[in-house]
Amino acid sequence: MSKTVTLRLSDDVYQLFRQSAESDNRPLSNFIETATRRYIEQSELVDESEMAEIRGNAALNRGIRRGQADARSKRGRFVD
Repeated sequence: MSKTVTLRLSDDVYQLFRQSAESDNRPLSNFIETATRRYIEQSELVDESEMAEIRGNAALNRGIRRGQADARSKRGRFVD
């Protein structure tokens, strides 16, 4: 189900979004949604080549496993 969100933009940012949406031949709301989704995916998710590098790093994986074990046994200090 779609949700309505109110978004306050400066005039220059609005014009940039509007022009970009028009050049992609899409509604402004769709452009903002798509751009935001791409940003999140690129900044928050790991692509396949990065994941292969992580899986191939034995020292990193040992540290992760130690950290998981410490968390399960409530050892260490947790920070936000």
